[in-house]
Amino acid sequence: MIRYSLDCAEGHRFESWFQSADAFDKLHAAGLVACAICGGSDVAKGLMAPAVAPDRAPPARPLSQPASPAEQALAELRRRIEAESEDVGLRFVKEARDMHDGLTPRRAIRGEARLDEAKKLIEEGVPIAPLPFVPGRKAN
Repeated sequence: MIRYSLDCAEGHRFESWFQSADAFDKLHAAGLVACAICGGSDVAKGLMAPAVAPDRAPPARPLSQPASPAEQALAELRRRIEAESEDVGLRFVKEARDMHDGLTPRRAIRGEARLDEAKKLIEEGVPIAPLPFVPGRKAN
């Protein structure tokens, strides 16, 4: 993808993205590049400076480490929940209901449920709570 600064004959200046320089040339030759403001097809490439990323110092900490005390607390909570519970994945609703009904031993579980399924469990008195992270996915 390439971004061009474009000028029309009416003096309007705008930008547009194209698949490649060749793609722009073909569309322009066919009269298919039009001003985003007035719709005129007398459009030409404007002056552009290349986008160059500035030199930056490396981050003070790895980006995988929490940045704030709140992120640190959330990361610790996630570690504890994952260490002290069983991930039952998509079987969460059945497992939670079976434990509530006394069909299986009580234990700490985590998993996934659709919103309507979670509401139904709550209506039935099954003690559940949403997690502050998505189970099974790595933290960013």
